[in-house]
Amino acid sequence: MSSELKQRKALFHLSFPLMGKIVCGLPLFATFFCVVWSVFYDFEKSTATHCKVRNYLPSISAAIGGFTPQRYVWRVCIALHATPRFMIAVAYYNFHTSVNVGKNNELYKGIAALTSLCHIIEVGALVGLTYISSSENHDLHENLFILFMSSALIYMILTIFLFTWGRTQSGTIMSSEEIRSLWWKRMLFALNISIFFISVYIYFRHNWYCEHGVYTAFAGCEYLVIVTNIGFHGTAIIDFSPYSLAYAQTSLIAERLHPLPSTKFKPS
Repeated sequence: MSSELKQRKALFHLSFPLMGKIVCGLPLFATFFCVVWSVFYDFEKSTATHCKVRNYLPSISAAIGGFTPQRYVWRVCIALHATPRFMIAVAYYNFHTSVNVGKNNELYKGIAALTSLCHIIEVGALVGLTYISSSENHDLHENLFILFMSSALIYMILTIFLFTWGRTQSGTIMSSEEIRSLWWKRMLFALNISIFFISVYIYFRHNWYCEHGVYTAFAGCEYLVIVTNIGFHGTAIIDFSPYSLAYAQTSLIAERLHPLPSTKFKPS
């Protein structure tokens, strides 16, 4: 069918930078709200630990899953931000494979697929963590957390690797925006993994010695891990800045057919 017979009318249009800010803003807002609300209204219960020593900040698990309305705010925000992130995971596969690295291109595409899969697993594990609290099923909650962190770290490493390999081996000159995006990715990954390992040490130190304030330091590290993780995913705003999300309706001039809607990323 010739292109002259088709007209496309955008029924919905959203620039990717705006969508990215909304997607990143939802978990940031939820984290801030849950922590602040817990400190002001559930301080004693949210900061209590088995060591029975004085702490000043709630852990993320306590802030988001132990009390209301924090639990509801967290669940709504995570649910709203999850679907666009699945779409972004697929978009990144197309983004990475838009270049050809030569004889190793099939391997490159396989790693790109694995990277997107890690992104999807990360989001799925986060949703699981959100709706299955440690008080309801501690073992499953713990396993989901391990899955979330491992898939997130693997995703970050592979994304940086693909960014570097894809642009160097394809002979493509990186734009200033791509250079800035890669710099932020490297910086945020370094911060994320460093703070995560520090938090692991502090967590075990708290359990071993039950020192005053140590669990507060652990909670602070948890917040930073979340913020740097969101920041890393937020670099998609730079990567997809020329694109938008549109819901377009195709209508036919010469023939009377029902319109076929399609949703896709397209250049702004």
